[in-house]
Formats: sequence, C-alpha cells, structure tokens
Amino acid sequence: MFSTADELIAALQPASGGRDVIDPSTGAAFTQVPVATSEDLDAAIDRAEAAQKSWAKLSHAERSDYLNKAADAIEASSEALAVLLSREQGKPLNGPNARFEVGACVSWLRATAAFELEPEVVMEDDTQRAELHYDPIGVVAAINPWNWPMMIAIWQFAPSLRMGNTVVSKPASSTTLSVLALAKVMNEALPEDVLIVVPANSKIGAALTGHPKIGKVMFTGSTEVGRIIARDAAENIARVTLELGGNDAGIVLPDVDAKAIAEDLFWGAFINTGQTCAALKRLYVPTEIYDDVVEALVEVAKNMPMGNGLDEQNVLGPLQNQGQYEVVDRLVNAARDGGATINVGGDPDASAPGYFYPTTIVSNISNDSPLVAEEQFGPALPIIKYDSLDQAIEWANSLEVGLGSSVWSSDTAKAVEVARQLEAGTTWINAHGAIDPRIPFGGAKASGYGLEFGTAGLKALGQPHVITIPKA
Repeated sequence: MFSTADELIAALQPASGGRDVIDPSTGAAFTQVPVATSEDLDAAIDRAEAAQKSWAKLSHAERSDYLNKAADAIEASSEALAVLLSREQGKPLNGPNARFEVGACVSWLRATAAFELEPEVVMEDDTQRAELHYDPIGVVAAINPWNWPMMIAIWQFAPSLRMGNTVVSKPASSTTLSVLALAKVMNEALPEDVLIVVPANSKIGAALTGHPKIGKVMFTGSTEVGRIIARDAAENIARVTLELGGNDAGIVLPDVDAKAIAEDLFWGAFINTGQTCAALKRLYVPTEIYDDVVEALVEVAKNMPMGNGLDEQNVLGPLQNQGQYEVVDRLVNAARDGGATINVGGDPDASAPGYFYPTTIVSNISNDSPLVAEEQFGPALPIIKYDSLDQAIEWANSLEVGLGSSVWSSDTAKAVEVARQLEAGTTWINAHGAIDPRIPFGGAKASGYGLEFGTAGLKALGQPHVITIPKA
C-alpha cells in the first residue's frame, strides 16, 4: 500500500524527461509524468495480447477474485489516491468528489466481480439446445476522460478484465497521473500485463484505437472525438462502446416544493463543479413556480464553499484546465450579452491563480442562448421558463445529444408519463445523475451507443458465441 500521495507520485516519476502535471488550483506544475512513444504503445499492446491468453483461461470466479483483490489494494491506498486526484484534477477531497471517486472505484470493482453471467439457453426442443455464451474479445483499448479519471477508468477496466480481456489504457493528457496511480495500485494485485497504462498524447492515442490487435474500444469523451474513434475502429472491425457528450435537460413540474428539491437540483447540476457528462445542464421550470425555484437554487449556491481541493471545508473546486474555464466564461458572457439575469456568480477574478469559476445561476434566459444550446461542462446552470409542458418536452428533445435527463414532480405517475417522452439514455425522477453499477447506462442520439454497468455491461465486453448441442 501507499501511505501518502507523495510516496505514490515518487513511484511514478519518469527516469528522464517527462511532461509537467498542473495543479488546477494554482495553475503551477507540481510533478511530471512519463511520455510514451509509438514504440511504447506497440510494446504495450504486444504484452497485453500475450497476457490475455492465460487470463482468458481463468474462470469468472477466479477473475472476480482478482477484481476483489484489486479493490482491496485501492482501499488500502485510498487516501493517497484521493489526495493525488485532488491535486491533479482539482476536485475537493470532501463532498461527492475525490474521496467519493476513489470509494466508487472500490465499489464498482466489487459489484462487477459479483454479477452472475451464466450461459443462456435461447432455444430448446426435443432435438437440440442452443446456448449463448460470452467469450473474451482480446485486448481492449480504454480511453479515459479528465473529469472523473479514476472512476470512469474503472468503468472500463472492471468489465473488460472480468470478461477475460486485457486492457491498454490511454488517459486524458491532463489527468494522466491519476490513472497511472490507480493502475499502479491495482497492479499490486493483478497478474502482470493484464492492465497497462500508456501515458501518450492524442496522436499516439489515435494509433491505439486503429491498431489491428485491438478487439474493442471503450471511449468516454466528446461527440466530436467519438466520431473519429468510431471511424478508426471500423477499419479493423473493432467493437466500440462510446459514452459521448451530453447537455442534459431537467423538467420541473408545477406541483413541486421548490425548497424541498433545491439541494438535489443543485448537486444534479454542480457535482464535480459541473464537469460531469450526465450532469443537469439546462433546467426547464414552469412560469407559476419559476421565481421560487430560482431563489431556492441561489440560496443553496451561495452556501457551497469553493476553493483549493485539499482544504477540507471545500466541496467545489476549480475547473480542471484553462480551456474549459474559457468555455464556461464565454457561454456565461454570451448569456449576459443576450439579456439574461446572472443571479449569482458569473464574475470570475481573472487575476487569481488557478482555474476557478464561481458557482453561477442564470435566469430569464432564452432557449436558444449558447449557454443552453451548448454543453457548458462547468459551474453555470441556465434556468429556462416554460408556459406549457409540451413546450418544455420539445425544448428538452431539441438537441442532437441525449445522455441523461430528469423529471421533478410529487406525482410519480405523471413524472413517468413525461419521462417516457424524453429522448435520452437515462431519465431520473426527482434526481439527476444517480448512477449505479447494477443499472445499465448509455447514451441516445449523438451521446453515443453501447451499454455500461450491470450484466449488460459485461455482455458488451464479450464476444457472443452460440453453441448448438444435439440431444441423443
């Protein structure tokens, strides 16, 4: 186990050279990570391919035992991992942030290890029985994003390994250290070369997704990059799971108590300082309770401390990188210029260190404002007034993306009726973004395809194999 983040960081230092790792709370470098070459990538894939043969021969029970041992290893080094994650990604230790993310890695591994996946009898008569099995695919390319670098990596690693595949992972450039650290800890428990992280740039990452020895690609990130990956993988007929961009809508119905739902609405939108694919990014509220909802959300926002993630009292942190800060700033300014009301926030201190953008609530905003139509991926929530429910549903469905959505109501039957009309991979009722390792998760429209989590997620990492058995 690793007792401190510094001890873990020291174990990951490159022998020479390397690339700076930036602390988004300060904008300054605090360590370095190795930089892989194309030769390193090829060697990693060869090693993973060689290791896969013996890994695939293990039973589900044996591979599940390894996943549980990897979970134990993460748990033993959990505080070191959480501090390292906070320093590189920026998220605070407390709240639904760094310690939460490391804990989720443990939970996801254990849940994935526990799922039962027996052969399915799909047909049986007097002459034969047909069984559907799921065999290993081979080597999986796992490409991780920077917003939840450890947790989403585990979403890719756990089912891949459980199904008898080996993994070559390419982390986001700005959170490479976090994924290297996670794999370092996991590899204390796993067999050699079943999980390899390649700290490469995007050019080498493209070589990974198009490599002829890759049997499956798992990618979480933008729709734009997802399209490129799908084209690259198609060259070798590699299977693909894509969890892509979202701009999740929430619809509030007139029967709610604004104060009662305000904190849940807030965390649906502002978890991880808004840097979550399935966060609530545009909220539709009926005219009759509009002012009440805005006021209740503003009160919650004012009381949520933001600052350096290593300070125990903070629950909101900086944006992870300068580029994302500029996106949020541009969209909020566009809303202001369009006549919207900035109820709180919206005025960052450009001279302060780090990439902090204040928690921002925007009201009296039109549905065609860039802050509504584009994914902000940061701590700014536009609240749009609607006069008819049909109008709200039409607006919610109007974009090309459809990852998550939510309906907020005291009438569950009515909420389900509205939910059935929304175009999204998941619709939550009186919650937003409440993922669970047992419940399948995936996108609709340009938010991607393929399912993760649960037995559906396991099957997505297997090669379907029908065996037809004659009866004597």
